[in-house]
Amino acid sequence: MAIKVLIVDDSAVVRRMLSAALSADAEIDIVGTAPDPLVAAEMIEAHCPDVITLDIEMPHMDGLTFLRGLMRHRPLPVLVVSSLTAAGSQKSIEALALGALDALCKPHAGYAPRQLAHDLIERIKAIGGRAARRTRPAYVPVAHDVPRQPRPATPPEAALRTQDGQLIAIGASTGGTQAIEAVLRGLPANLPGIVIVQHMPQHFTRSFAERLDGLCALSVREAADGDAVLPGTALIAPGNFHLQVRRQGNAYRALVRTGPKVCRQRPSVEVLFESVAKQAGPRAIGVMLTGMGRDGADAMRLMKEQGARNIAQDEASCVVFGMPREAIEVGAVDTVLPLQQISEQIVRLAARPVAQV
Repeated sequence: MAIKVLIVDDSAVVRRMLSAALSADAEIDIVGTAPDPLVAAEMIEAHCPDVITLDIEMPHMDGLTFLRGLMRHRPLPVLVVSSLTAAGSQKSIEALALGALDALCKPHAGYAPRQLAHDLIERIKAIGGRAARRTRPAYVPVAHDVPRQPRPATPPEAALRTQDGQLIAIGASTGGTQAIEAVLRGLPANLPGIVIVQHMPQHFTRSFAERLDGLCALSVREAADGDAVLPGTALIAPGNFHLQVRRQGNAYRALVRTGPKVCRQRPSVEVLFESVAKQAGPRAIGVMLTGMGRDGADAMRLMKEQGARNIAQDEASCVVFGMPREAIEVGAVDTVLPLQQISEQIVRLAARPVAQV
């Protein structure tokens, strides 16, 4: 059965481009296009789409207002298609926090039609396929006004000496913004440093990090080349750049690099996890969260072979059980847990002296 898609965008040109891109796949059925949320609401009732592509800035009702109502009254998988600007990225991150499952940049100069078709089709199938619809958990957005937990005043140098060179590495893709938020908000600030790859367009990752920084006990920011990976800090790979780590004694530095895509991704979980395996070995804790594809599976197995302790999110709590499943199947995972239990397991593993592992 084809995946039924409703395209919502105020630009007729963009609607035509998205329609043309999606029409290339016989497993996708475009049931309608809408120029604004009011028309979209009527089409949802008439056609019952499986997936909605949603613009954020539209007349009559903005996309965020529409999304809030949709998630409250008739939750559907939503792919945000937003402009590649600072304002667009911030609104896209808010949309993901409200329940949208993935985000994609609008067609722009240099965005080849073939690449647009590939990116759109891949994401639509990930969030709207039968397997995803069957396993997708009900999502309850996190309130934006939850106060951030207090951060400790421990000097970074003293904290470094208490962590035995431990390092936590997290990888995620589709549905990962919500999953990463859930994990980080469940962590105290006195943990080893954390490095994260979330498949996300360039510029979006900074808005994502800034949002999380306002919600978590940890300090969260977009990684820059040469950053120290300090305890109590989470660094997120910038969109369109790979993130690696280099060990210096019991501490680590972030390496932010360009280069070819790996597993069709940049940033790639494979690139990050491979460097963590080589640099941290048994001092590493690996976490594979929801996502499509198999990015990171082989490198996570390498982490395990080097003595890392690895966790995968279980199928029932994943938006897309692709990356965790692949990691499990190659023997890279020690523990499979529901999303709500992963933070607690990370804390338990980090509390064990490395020599006892």
